[in-house]
Amino acid sequence: MVLEKINQVNDIKKLEPQELPILADEIRNFLIRKISVTGGHLASNLGVVELTMAMHLAFDLPKDKIIWDVGHQSYTHKLLTGRKEGFDGLRKYGGMSGFPKRAESACDCFDTGHSSTSISAGLGYAMAREISGEDYKVISVIGDGALTGGMAYEALNNASKLKSNFIIVLNDNNMSISENVGGMSKYLSSIRTASAYQDLKNGVIDSLSRIPVYGEKIIRNIHKTKSSIKQLVIPGMYFENMGIVYLGPVDGHDISAMIRTFHEASKIEGAVLVHVITKKGKGYVPAERHPARFHGTEPFDIETGLPLKPRVKANYQDIFSTVMRKLGDRDPKVVAITAAMADGTGLKRFRNMFPERFFDVGIAEEHAVTFAAGLAAAGLKPIVAVYSSFLQRAYDQILHDVCIQNLPVVFAIDRAGLVGSDGETHQGIFDISYLSGMPNMTLAAPKNKWELSDMIKFAVKFETPIAIRYPRGEAYDGLKEFRAPIVFGKSEIIYDECDIALIAYGSMVKTAVEVRERLKALDYHCSLINARFAKPLDEEMLRQAAKEHKLIVTLEENVLSGGFGEHVTEYLSACHAGVPVLNIAISDEYVEHGNVDILRQEVGIDADSIYKKIIAEFIGL
Repeated sequence: MVLEKINQVNDIKKLEPQELPILADEIRNFLIRKISVTGGHLASNLGVVELTMAMHLAFDLPKDKIIWDVGHQSYTHKLLTGRKEGFDGLRKYGGMSGFPKRAESACDCFDTGHSSTSISAGLGYAMAREISGEDYKVISVIGDGALTGGMAYEALNNASKLKSNFIIVLNDNNMSISENVGGMSKYLSSIRTASAYQDLKNGVIDSLSRIPVYGEKIIRNIHKTKSSIKQLVIPGMYFENMGIVYLGPVDGHDISAMIRTFHEASKIEGAVLVHVITKKGKGYVPAERHPARFHGTEPFDIETGLPLKPRVKANYQDIFSTVMRKLGDRDPKVVAITAAMADGTGLKRFRNMFPERFFDVGIAEEHAVTFAAGLAAAGLKPIVAVYSSFLQRAYDQILHDVCIQNLPVVFAIDRAGLVGSDGETHQGIFDISYLSGMPNMTLAAPKNKWELSDMIKFAVKFETPIAIRYPRGEAYDGLKEFRAPIVFGKSEIIYDECDIALIAYGSMVKTAVEVRERLKALDYHCSLINARFAKPLDEEMLRQAAKEHKLIVTLEENVLSGGFGEHVTEYLSACHAGVPVLNIAISDEYVEHGNVDILRQEVGIDADSIYKKIIAEFIGL
């Protein structure tokens, strides 16, 4: 096997040209085999096998710097830099990350995980190289989907001023996670189909090269005027008009063509964009047919492409999907917004039934929020469905454009809490903290699937900003007999006893039930309160709980700093309640990748850890 010859960085350069297509096939088979067991990002990685190989052949790692936008497509890069053995532990706790990590390899020069960042980071490297007088190439790889992110345009604007070489590789597969949307997608599509320019250039140069003596001189003159030729043949020439040299489009599965283009790009003084056309999921039929489903996949059967463990119970996204469909039927003012996550957030059914009221703005969370603010100001009822870790990108827009104007925008915050295998960049453990400090914002979280339905219906009728957070995965269906109506700022008393009060927020109610059962087994009298709202706090409930219990325990799946428990402690302290408060939360640190159950144990928010902390605290009273 050719792949067996790849054990460290630059081993690929020792291969014979005829071995490269074999290596590409072997890499694809390796990735399919390994990811079918561990799960991971498959379609995006299958699409960039040859592109990655060409970059490793054209450039000198780790001296040269390759920066991957998002980074979920870096699996081939990891293979080619000697991390083959790490794939058995891919995305597992303590194992190899699914994203580039500087701590993992000298060939990973920048940690990534979110979209539209690579051009900015690459420009930083290029400028640092100029200042320090060093000599290395900088290559930023960015997908066409990531170009919908405003940060990419800010970086392009500044890159046009660069005087030294900086290569931007545009990996164009017409997909982000779902299919791309918007003007840039249409523009790139027009370039893909505008073969007239490439045909003209290749034909003219081929003919002129045969003219003795003067042929090469004429070709050089044509190269000097090629921008004007492009201007005539390819509409817009967006990148060239910005001052960035454009090369392409190039077949992203033709290694030789890409190497030639990269060598040409390396000679240009300034920023140059190499437009590479790839096919997401290439080489595996199920991934080619369903690239969105295989963007991030659970373990699957290779022959059929079907998950090894089909979902039996509904998850929170399914519940949200059903509620949104019903709301769309009942209220023509309800509109839905997503940032390239229609499938992931559960808005696919709403999109299919109410296409005129569904808006996928692409990877552009900041725009999504202010766009929703405009819709709300005009009298509609916008619901923004977004992952917790991605909503962070729109902090200023939530504060400035929604909350200052007190507009009725609903934020359906998916993937709140620990999400598992994607690691630090995707854990949704900060939203309570960064939203709770915003005046006019209301924060709520459901204990189970029925309460999520009730809260979304409540939120649509709400007249000020409101955020509802819920976790990834299977929806909790316990405590179904407890379904008190949602009342603004009011909690729900599930069990009313004494000794210890467990005040749990959102997903932690399920954990609190188990903790309570263990405490009851030791004859502790234990109240269980579903907080429902992190802002405003149910102050009446807190004062009453402080009077009737010897210990108050708050439980949340968020960092401690700025979280629900910290606000409860501050309030009771201000009231001089005198009762000790134990905050169960995640320490103020980033949480690495791994199985969610293992991560909960590691950060101390699983039932066993909480039970032990409470016993230790209570005995010490």
